[in-house]
Amino acid sequence: MGGDFGPRSIVQASIACLSATPSLHLTLVGQPSLLEDLVSGLSAADRARLQIVPASEVVGMDERPSQALRGKPDSSMRIALELVRDGKAQACVSAGNTGALMALSRFVLKTLPGIDRPAMVAAIPTQSGFCQLLDLGANVDCSADNLYQFAVMGSVAAQALGVNRPRVALLNIGTEDIKGNQQVKLAATLLQNARGLNYIGFVEGDGLYRGEADVVVCDGFVGNILLKSSEGLATMISARIEALFKGGLLSRAVGAMAMPLLKRLQADLAPARHNGASFLGLQGIVIKSHGAAGVEGFQSAIQRALIEIQENLPERLHGRLEDLLP
Repeated sequence: MGGDFGPRSIVQASIACLSATPSLHLTLVGQPSLLEDLVSGLSAADRARLQIVPASEVVGMDERPSQALRGKPDSSMRIALELVRDGKAQACVSAGNTGALMALSRFVLKTLPGIDRPAMVAAIPTQSGFCQLLDLGANVDCSADNLYQFAVMGSVAAQALGVNRPRVALLNIGTEDIKGNQQVKLAATLLQNARGLNYIGFVEGDGLYRGEADVVVCDGFVGNILLKSSEGLATMISARIEALFKGGLLSRAVGAMAMPLLKRLQADLAPARHNGASFLGLQGIVIKSHGAAGVEGFQSAIQRALIEIQENLPERLHGRLEDLLP
């Protein structure tokens, strides 16, 4: 029921995923009358794989997490998380209020042993592939221990996504040991002494995009700004290139020849294609979609959930934490 566009785009994305993945079963949690109307055009085969669970309350995008936690026991967000807790669903995907989703996730699902705070992680495109960046906004203020735990979780997540011996780095304002705030320096010391973790040191923002690391760790304040700045930059560069190709006659001719390559680049860098941040560290799978995501973006978030289900990511994390946490 959340997100900037409400349930319409979410339901459309769900229908598209059902059509593309025959083994997928989805549960929509929210106001039944509205949701039933939105799925009325589904084929009988797809409708058989979609369930609607009623919820009488909705968490607003501007509500405080404490209000959602204490004042709305029948919210669609909470009921969706309880379905995961009770084994009736394998993952929860939401485009709603991020703070409320995190607070409710910690309350309903609990964190894995040894983890103080869950972290939001998402794939960021680089020159050589992708980098897992965390935290993306769940934890604005972080201790060195928090950053260490994020690094451990990010490394395990990258391995689950197919990266052999992921290179783990701390995001910093320089690569020298003397650079950075106290928390980053202390986290670096912890990571240097970690067993079984491929820690490579500090990386700067440009190094992230060059693909110098497979996992980059920072606090949520820095990570959220970096993520949204990256999305805005990708959109701006795409718009500038298109404008250049629409100038004079020669520009339009060159643009016509280059357009297929430009479209491919736009598709590769489109924020919607990489939408879906995972809440690592919970005893269950929770994926946060960008609130402004449309149909394609929410499909990407569902696909991220499917990957984590297939890889059984919480169990893999649990199995590695004893070896990697001090």
